[in-house]
Amino acid sequence: MTQTVSPPAAATGRPWAALAAVTVTVLAWASAFVVIRSVGEDFGPGPLSLGRLLIGSIVLGGILLARRTWVTPTRREWGFAVLCGLGWFGVYNVALNAAEQRIDAGTAAMLVNVGPILIALLAGYFLKEGYPRWLLIGAAVAFGGAVLIGVATSHDSGTDLAGVLLCLVAAVTYAIGVVSQKPIVRRIPPLQAVWMSCTIAAVACLFYLPGLASDLGGASGGSISGLLYLGLVPTALAFTTWGYALSRMNAGRLGVTTYVVPPLTIVMALVLLDESPAVLALAGGVVCLVGVALSRRASR
Repeated sequence: MTQTVSPPAAATGRPWAALAAVTVTVLAWASAFVVIRSVGEDFGPGPLSLGRLLIGSIVLGGILLARRTWVTPTRREWGFAVLCGLGWFGVYNVALNAAEQRIDAGTAAMLVNVGPILIALLAGYFLKEGYPRWLLIGAAVAFGGAVLIGVATSHDSGTDLAGVLLCLVAAVTYAIGVVSQKPIVRRIPPLQAVWMSCTIAAVACLFYLPGLASDLGGASGGSISGLLYLGLVPTALAFTTWGYALSRMNAGRLGVTTYVVPPLTIVMALVLLDESPAVLALAGGVVCLVGVALSRRASR
């Protein structure tokens, strides 16, 4: 059943809800870097992306059907959904999966997190969000921390040039995706907006279906569980909480909050993958958190 509903509520009255949504998002996305790294031996980059997207699309679609709510998108909103889906949900996932078969999870997280710098720059121009002084200062400080993490982890793990380039491709498509998603969630409920982009990407990746079937046949139970986790938590849940936060915060400042992902990823990788960060990497994580705190001064 199709039913038109009113747009999402304005960003007033419940700032704690947006903060909680951001917290869920960064924790889930940090874990995704580790899980992608751990299942890379059983799944190729493309099949892993398709499996994750199919799971996310099915789960989110089921929730939408249960709610029986749908805001009819305009042609312009569908265009932004296609751009977001093909870029952030499609190219980003394939590029990141391929990169993490070459470099460690911590280095990948740091390199992808040049994305918030691009988000702030793109949003300042295309979304007319401007360039608040503390946003730029916080972004610069956090980026410096991310560089420290990258220097430390690449020194220990031996960074592969192709892996670095693939991470930068992921960062660019991540930034484009966030900026193109912002006009959608101004009127479309975040859950629906995420389902649209996720489903568009899943359809675009269907040519990986034979590879996914083959990989599933030879994958271990742990890797299959990892694939299910990637579809349910970092995709279905985290992208929805991200969309909720994006509908209540500007894109540039929200993007900077993801600088906490690299230090979280390093800690998780240490515990789960035995990838030990250097002291310099830990220092970089602290600097990232300082940068995020500085960027938030603009809102006060």
